[in-house]
Amino acid sequence: MQYWRLYLLTLVLGIGGSFQYGIQVSVIASPAEHVQSFVNQTWLQRYEVPVEDSTNLLIWSFIVAIFSLGAWAGAIHSGSLPVTHGRKKALLFNNIVAIVAALLMVFSRMAKSFEMILLGRFLYGYNVGLGLSVHLMYLGESSPKKLRGFLTLTSSIFIGLGKVMGQIVGIKELMGTEDMWPYLLAVSGIPAILQFVTLLYFPEAPRYLYIDKGDIEGSKKALQWLWQEDDLKLELDDMFKERESAQGEKAKTVMDVLRSRCVRWQLLALAIPCAGVQFCGINALYFYAFDIFRESGVPEGQMHYLAIGIGATELVTITLCSLLIDRAGRKKLMGYGYLLMGITMSVLTVMLSIKDLYSWIPYVNIALIFTVICIYGLGPSGVSMALPADLFLQAWRPSAYVISGTINWLGLFLVGMFFRYLVDGLGQFCFLIFVVYCVFSAAFMLYFIPETKGKTMVEIMEDFNKLNFKNRGTDIEKTDFVLATKF
Repeated sequence: MQYWRLYLLTLVLGIGGSFQYGIQVSVIASPAEHVQSFVNQTWLQRYEVPVEDSTNLLIWSFIVAIFSLGAWAGAIHSGSLPVTHGRKKALLFNNIVAIVAALLMVFSRMAKSFEMILLGRFLYGYNVGLGLSVHLMYLGESSPKKLRGFLTLTSSIFIGLGKVMGQIVGIKELMGTEDMWPYLLAVSGIPAILQFVTLLYFPEAPRYLYIDKGDIEGSKKALQWLWQEDDLKLELDDMFKERESAQGEKAKTVMDVLRSRCVRWQLLALAIPCAGVQFCGINALYFYAFDIFRESGVPEGQMHYLAIGIGATELVTITLCSLLIDRAGRKKLMGYGYLLMGITMSVLTVMLSIKDLYSWIPYVNIALIFTVICIYGLGPSGVSMALPADLFLQAWRPSAYVISGTINWLGLFLVGMFFRYLVDGLGQFCFLIFVVYCVFSAAFMLYFIPETKGKTMVEIMEDFNKLNFKNRGTDIEKTDFVLATKF
């Protein structure tokens, strides 16, 4: 198989990056009762009085929410560490952070310190925020254009796989017990160790070597090792054109991306879908799913297995999306995905409003939940991960990952902190807010954003220049394309 080493790199990057994220998202729900009991015992030993319920709930909420803040810090550093030290070294450092976090979790009960859990969760968040961005950066810069969409989408597959694995190991029959919860919280240290050891045998990202470091021979050797090809002329020519278009400029800052006219539409095409991952209503759907399952007569003890079923459904559809992305294209999968999500959630809102009229309506609602999850996996969930690698040239890409990570993690933090209040105030009608965002995102993607499948980085930039400079002359447009990187 020609690209077997590239596929192996994809596996190694996925295990230590996206897989980590999936585990951390799902695994924290299982030991909630045991961790809150541990906080109460620790408080009682320290202050000789039991902790108040409101304080215990606040500490637990902060344990959950601090992960997002750590991920934001990691995303911010994803714009500097991989530029200064390279993609590979940034990931090696990142694995050490995850191993330290795992050790904090393991020894937290022995040390009788819930603060160690807080610090561990923050470090796990940092690991995921940095690792997810560098994973996509590394993989996108190592892939041929014909496989770029598929391979970058594997990050979403690993996230889905991590969610399912986290839900499985968290059941009471395995690690979701009073004795095992510290080890359950530390399980993410295992993929970090695996990635650290295996990544040592892989080369640096070829595009980073060629464009950022000017190491043409090193880039060629890395490509030959990864692709098992001798004829690399087209890829090397593409990297040469991209390097010439940047005229040797250093990596751009976040402020450069926010201010520069030459990437204005790329920024919009990145920001709106990335925000949509958190604001498309998928979190609301997961929240309501258990209430709907209860109304349908599902026993409380079986809820966790249904959660595994939901995670498996998302995993299967994301895998299918990876097979479609380079055929259907990013634009259609995201645009029509958001549109169908909006329509389905509108129907779900109506059905939730009349759920007491007929006994069969809760079962229809279950079907609608799984329908939305399928649509989410087929389009928005997976494709949004590939956007920074697709939309931005080398000099702009690290800062683009900082922006996408900031939007994603702050969005997750806001949803986690305030969503419950939204549900208490609006009930099932909270879905209408997400419906509006889905329809807006769909219209934006379908009517304004050009397709990127099968195109080189320079060709994509030229397509966006038609939007960025649509009111200016052709000659000026071409000039700005070269000079805008100096802003």
